[in-house]
Amino acid sequence: MAQRTKQPASKGRQSSLPAIYVLNGPNLNLLGQRQPEIYGRDTLADVERLCRQAGEKLGLGIVFRQSNHEGELVDWIQEARSKAVGIVINAGAYTHTSVALLDALSAAEKPVIEVHLSNIFRRENFRHHSYISMAAKGVICGFGPKGYVLALEALAEIV
Repeated sequence: MAQRTKQPASKGRQSSLPAIYVLNGPNLNLLGQRQPEIYGRDTLADVERLCRQAGEKLGLGIVFRQSNHEGELVDWIQEARSKAVGIVINAGAYTHTSVALLDALSAAEKPVIEVHLSNIFRRENFRHHSYISMAAKGVICGFGPKGYVLALEALAEIV
């Protein structure tokens, strides 16, 4: 089942703040447990907390979501087309396989920053190719959760 992580109602995104969708793909719900030597010990909740703190400092509303299902990610990207000013995406393994995500990101017509916790260029050869990069304004990899903050900072300048 998809993880829809939203801000508590008491700290909900104000409508006056520009929204950034932070989307996370398959297996990222296992952060902190799965291969910590590669992905680190921070959980997805830790990453979300970092993003919300950065968003607050940058004057951005954060919509933070994770799904193991490609179609749900496509739906959220399409939703972002009318509700967001930009997208940060860590598509996980779909980075290397999904033309559907590429097409959705291209159709969204929003600035996209691709993020990876690990340095994908120091890993297996198949990870060196990204469909997502074709729709992205930039790519940040190898900085762990800090990469999400760097992506939000970049989007704040772009939007």
